[in-house]
Amino acid sequence: ILLGCQPSERSADTIASYKSEMETWHKKREDRLLSPVGWLSVRGLYWLKDGINSFGSDVSNDVVFPKDKIAAKAGFFMLLDTIVTMELIAGVKVTSKGQQISSMIIFHPDSAESKVLESGSLQWFVIKRDDKIGVRLRDFETEKIKEFKGIDTYEPDLDWKLEAKLTVPLGKKIAMVNVLGQTYLNPVMGTITFPYSGKQYSLDAIDEDGRLFIIYGDATNGKETYGSGRYLYADMPVSGDKVDLDFNKSTNPPCAFTEFATCLLPPKQNILPFEVTAGEKAYH
Repeated sequence: ILLGCQPSERSADTIASYKSEMETWHKKREDRLLSPVGWLSVRGLYWLKDGINSFGSDVSNDVVFPKDKIAAKAGFFMLLDTIVTMELIAGVKVTSKGQQISSMIIFHPDSAESKVLESGSLQWFVIKRDDKIGVRLRDFETEKIKEFKGIDTYEPDLDWKLEAKLTVPLGKKIAMVNVLGQTYLNPVMGTITFPYSGKQYSLDAIDEDGRLFIIYGDATNGKETYGSGRYLYADMPVSGDKVDLDFNKSTNPPCAFTEFATCLLPPKQNILPFEVTAGEKAYH
């Protein structure tokens, strides 16, 4: 038992209400995966070399987009001093914010975000990961979207909805590694301590849009859940130090849905020595 409250002390209405709440939450999660910003549409990630990178659907290009989705020779990306310019061959139709373009700086390190380019069902933009700069491609007609049948989950269980305690260590940073092998020092937004089987355990959380973002592993990984761990969000306390930590909202990382993501892996202190039988199971 995770909390002081025994399952038998909860009314059938409370359990039913929570299951309904989780069904709604999970439906929104799946809808987002299927949306234009979801990971199921990601179809490619092409790391650019310095200088000219030709692109199009012909295999002779440096960056090869899907066949029949764009011209065989569409143009090139120029990477110079971390600035990316896109030049198009005459007659190739590409738009940005609905406006047709022929040449544009699509990434500048001083800008908040990359320009988004579109052609037919394709959409692409530039991402930067440490010293690597690449083009991420989406295809809104990808087979992954058409074949999606949902994500298996554990049965929602109120025993995995915990009242945890947050401490905010000033100046603490943790080294986090992504799937590319790159290491980042991330400030710790807070350390979350929670009870399990009579003991106390802690998870370090970093910041994502003002929320506590937890990347953790547990003993189900590689068996029933995704091999490299799962993601979990929690809201900062409105007042005091109490945090609602709901493991039923544990999700697969983007890398479970596409090989073209650059997911962070759990830091060693966030590997739990027991099974967390809550949240999303491995995606097949």
